[in-house]
Amino acid sequence: MQLPPLTQGNLIRRYKRFLADVDFGGGQVETVHCPNPGAMTGLDQSGMRVWCSTSTNKARKLPKTLELVEANGGLVGINTMRPNAIAAEAVGRGLIPQCAGYGRLRQEYVWRKADKTKARTGVRFDMLLDEAKAKPPMVVEVKNVHLQRQVGLAEFPDATTARGSKHLLALADAVKSGLRAGLLFVIQRTDSDAFTLASDIDPVYTANFLRAVEAGVEVMAWRCRITLDSLSLAQPLPIRQPVVC
Repeated sequence: MQLPPLTQGNLIRRYKRFLADVDFGGGQVETVHCPNPGAMTGLDQSGMRVWCSTSTNKARKLPKTLELVEANGGLVGINTMRPNAIAAEAVGRGLIPQCAGYGRLRQEYVWRKADKTKARTGVRFDMLLDEAKAKPPMVVEVKNVHLQRQVGLAEFPDATTARGSKHLLALADAVKSGLRAGLLFVIQRTDSDAFTLASDIDPVYTANFLRAVEAGVEVMAWRCRITLDSLSLAQPLPIRQPVVC
């Protein structure tokens, strides 16, 4: 996917999760939107080179959005709104073998919508793939990854995520109902060679992940190609068995 034009600066601080102060040089310091609710471990240090997009929406209080950070000599995408578009583009191009062969892609698909009694609640998945002749429809949940504490090893999550666990259990239920279900980790880093779960950060997520895999959920981890102009999936990475804490 193409990125809008970016402006380079240096991070001063990131605070209140969704705010960051950036020095764009020449005495220009702005507060920008930080579209990332996670911990951003290792990616929020003062002085880091960053790149921000600028919205043309005059109603926005903060025109600029933090998009990229330079870490370990490479680029890291921190905008958690980007992976869904990156994944949809890759699936549409037939790049991901597990998701290939479907005639239609629907985004933000609600599975098992709540009935009038609310006895059954709906679950929103990032994608539904259907209209394939020889295989059942497939629901896909996309997760953004940018945590790396060991050289070359990307990890998820970077903070506890009850919502993530809910999606894992829903994916397992989807498989039991006769659908295919996929979990796609989009690694917005250029310096990762493998992927695993950060079990020490969220052991509950790891336990539910293992249950989901046992139920038949298909797990994929792809590293991104990142430039100042675009983001795209580059190649699949090996997935290391998580350590159960």
